[in-house]
Amino acid sequence: EVQLQASGGGLVQAGGSLRLSCAASGFTFSSKAMSWARQAPGKELEWVSGINSRGGTTSYADSVKGRFTISRDNAKNTLYLQMNSLKPEDTAVNYCAMLNIRGQGTLVTVSS
Repeated sequence: EVQLQASGGGLVQAGGSLRLSCAASGFTFSSKAMSWARQAPGKELEWVSGINSRGGTTSYADSVKGRFTISRDNAKNTLYLQMNSLKPEDTAVNYCAMLNIRGQGTLVTVSS
């Protein structure tokens, strides 16, 4: 069974940073591209960032480009999202995903 457990969310002031982690299990993590997505209150799910299986290719939504960094540690079956210069509009539940499978999310709240 595929399991994706995100963690690391919390309350932070605007301009602050957080690092999200996603522990993956139930599949061969090192062979799968991974992504982060988020859902703000009252809004649709938004793709945030993606990374290929080896970590050499990354992509970002325009809304986070230059502020967020996606990475992975295949030895630890873990996906990361470093979030810097956070803005109130970054407030959302963040999910890691493999193909169309999402795990439990972690809430990031950015206060102004």
